[in-house]
This record gives sequence, C-alpha cells and structure tokens, in this order.
Amino acid sequence: MNRVSLSLSLSRRVVPVVAVAASAALVLAGCSGSGGKKAQEAGNNVSAGKASTPRMTIAMVTHAPAGDTFWDTIRKGAQAAAAKDNVKLVYSSDENAGDQANLVRNAINQKVDGIAVTLAKPDAMKSAVAKAEKAGIPVVGFNAGMSVWKKQGLLSFFGQDESVSGQALGSKINTTGAKHALCVIQAQGDVNLEERCAGVKKTFGGKTDILYVNGTDMPSVKSTIGAKLRQDKSIDEVVTLGAPFALTAAQAASEAGSKAKVATFDLNKELISAIEKGSVQFAVDQQPYLQGYLAIDALWLYKNNGNFSGGGEQPVLTGPAFVDKANVHTVATFAAKGNR
Repeated sequence: MNRVSLSLSLSRRVVPVVAVAASAALVLAGCSGSGGKKAQEAGNNVSAGKASTPRMTIAMVTHAPAGDTFWDTIRKGAQAAAAKDNVKLVYSSDENAGDQANLVRNAINQKVDGIAVTLAKPDAMKSAVAKAEKAGIPVVGFNAGMSVWKKQGLLSFFGQDESVSGQALGSKINTTGAKHALCVIQAQGDVNLEERCAGVKKTFGGKTDILYVNGTDMPSVKSTIGAKLRQDKSIDEVVTLGAPFALTAAQAASEAGSKAKVATFDLNKELISAIEKGSVQFAVDQQPYLQGYLAIDALWLYKNNGNFSGGGEQPVLTGPAFVDKANVHTVATFAAKGNR
C-alpha cells in the first residue's frame, strides 16, 4: 500500500478510533482501584521537556544574506527545537546558491543525521539535495521552495505559499485606495520573492511595477527607491518583501516628498514600532520562528518515530497572516523577544 492509500485508509478510521478513545477515557475516569492507579502511574512516566533519545546532529543550511534579522528569528526557532530534542544544531548560510549547495555537501561529508534546507534557487540546489538523499540523510525544506520540494524528494516542507500570500496582499491594498504599486525585490532570481510580487500583481486592481534593488547595500536600496518615487509621482503604494526594506522604503518616501504608503512581508521588532506609529501600514507574517522550529522537530520525529509532517504529501503552512494596527499590540510582546 502506498503512502497516499495508507493516509486515506487511516483517515476513514479516524471517527471510530476517536470515539473508542473517548469512551475508554470516560471509563478510566470513573474507575477506582488498581487499574486506574496503574494508568495514572503510566501517564506520570511519560517524559516531558528535553528528549532522552540519542543525540542527533542536524544541519540547517539557508540562503540568508548577512545582517537580515528575519533569519535570526528562524534560527531561534531551530535552536529551541534542538534544545528540546537533544539535537546538535549546525547552522550555516550563504546567499550565493552555488556556495549554499557546497554547504549542503559539507554537511553530507560530516555525516549529519538530517538536513533542513531552503530552496530559493532550486536548480542550483538540486544535485546537492540528491546527494544527501543518496547518502541516506533525510532532508526537509522550509521557507523557500514550496513549488519544488516534492519533486526534489524532500520529506516535508514548512512555510507559506508565496503566490497566495502575494495575492492576499494585493487584495488588501485594493481596500486602501491605492492605484499604482511598486513591488521592490531585493534579490533578483529568488523564487520566493518573484512569486510574492507576481501574486500582488495578480490581484491588485491597479498598476504594479517591479523594482530590483541590491538588498545587501541598504544605502543603495534607499537611494534607488527614492529616485523611483521622485521620477514617478503616481506611485502611491510601495510593497517591500522584508521588514528592513520596509523601514528603508518609509524613509525614502519621506525624503522624496512622496505620499506613497508602505506595506511589507515579514516582521521584526523595529517594524512592529513602525506599524504602531503608522509609517508602515501592515505586514504579512509567515512566522519564521515556527518554520525553524518545525523543520528541526520534523527531522527528530522522522528519526525517532517515522513521522512525515504533512504526510509527505502536503506542505505545512505557517502563513500568511496580517499584522496591522488592529492586532499589532498582541504580537508586540513576542516580537520584543525576537520570536516574531
């Protein structure tokens, strides 16, 4: 029986199993004597907190550019899962796809027990991922690569559908009265970023222009956005694809004398303050902490319990969710800790 058939078969049995379990729980709750006591003792012996399973080594390899605080949040989530699961976490990153692929190969040579990887440029990563799988190392994907993770044989994927999130943002700015949007991409060729802007363009009722900037040079980002806003006064909405770029875009708009509003993807604690003050309208949150946490935890579960998150057939979605003035105070507490 294949995995899909097995999943369907199990799904048909969910209701009866739950009913039996619920009945058993009621019987136990009403029991006295040795049977109830033994059940309670068995429950008390279930381990909680840090796993007592054998130590694992998991490599997390991302395409994170230097200085982007978004990835600090992903790493925090991964570290939290690693601490709980008795995992040694080896984190590395390189925004150059070829160098990122080499980091995966290094992890294979170190004979790690699992690899969590982003696939921002999947073609460049394909051979390295295949090598890991050939070596018997389980690989999960997160953040980037939702459209290709199954084709490349990954066990699971954790993230948001970037096209869907882009469409959601495009629909939202339809309600703000915007007529001309500028979608700013900080890394040309990154599939996640391209899909976001394509999604915005699909649902936004006005005109959408794409502007490519060098995301590793923030002064250049600021001057490029500012020049575009001075050149075209009809732009009334700037959409950025990361929190630091939203803050920079807001400064650029102010200095250019533009009335354009700013909306963005992704959060950090500085952006929370900008939303509270109104210099940034809202953010689309994909919960990076959750992505990092689930990626590591999934490899531990696969190793120790044979589990496939999403059944190995569907991605596990961590977004999109909007953070704006209506709910920003709820999120602020967690953002201050660097967890959102």
